[in-house]
Amino acid sequence: MAVRIKSKWHRSKRSERNIKGSQQPKTLSDLSGVIAFNMWKLAQNLFKHMEGEGFRFATDQQVIDVLTDLLAYGVHSVDRLIYGKVDEAQRGPFVTALARDLAKTMEGNQIDLLGAGDYFDAFINKLNQRFAVYAECSFENQEPGYEFNRYLASNIADSMSQTDDKWVIEQVIDIEIPEYYPRLKRLVEDVLGTKGQ
Repeated sequence: MAVRIKSKWHRSKRSERNIKGSQQPKTLSDLSGVIAFNMWKLAQNLFKHMEGEGFRFATDQQVIDVLTDLLAYGVHSVDRLIYGKVDEAQRGPFVTALARDLAKTMEGNQIDLLGAGDYFDAFINKLNQRFAVYAECSFENQEPGYEFNRYLASNIADSMSQTDDKWVIEQVIDIEIPEYYPRLKRLVEDVLGTKGQ
C-alpha cells in the first residue's frame, strides 16, 4: 500500500513571489489543508487496497460511507496525536479547520458522483456522531486502543453489509489499520513538527 505523502512545501525558483511565500511561516489553516489533502489520499488508498483484495463495494454511496468513516477515524486520531503538543487554544480551531477541509473534499466528490445535495453538513454531522464514541475509546502512547480500531472496523462492516464479505472487520483491524495509522501519525509529526514531543 504505497502512497506518497506530501508534507513539505515546494520552493520554486520561478518567481520572487513564490520564494517569499515559501519562506513565510505557515498558518494552522495552511497546515490543516496539507494534512487534509494527505488524509484524503490515505483513505482513498486504503479503499483501493481493500478493493484489490477482493472486497466488493456495491454502490457509490457505500464507498462514500467507508471513506467518511476512515476520515472520522483519522480526524479523531489527529486530535489525539496533537493533544498536549499543540497549544490548547489552537488545537480546537485546527481540528475544526481539518474537518471542514475534508468536508469540502467529500462534498465535491459526492456532487460529482451523486448529484446536488447537502453533503457538507451531513459529513460534519457524521464526524460529530463518531467523535462521541471515539472519545470514550483508549488512545495511549500515541496509539489507538483495540476498541478505537474495532469501532472503525465495525462501521466499515456496517457500510458494506449489502455485500457478502464476511471478513471486513478482520481485514480492517489486522491489515488496513496497521498500514494506515503509522502513515497518518508520520504525516502529523512531519507537518506539525511534533515528533518526539
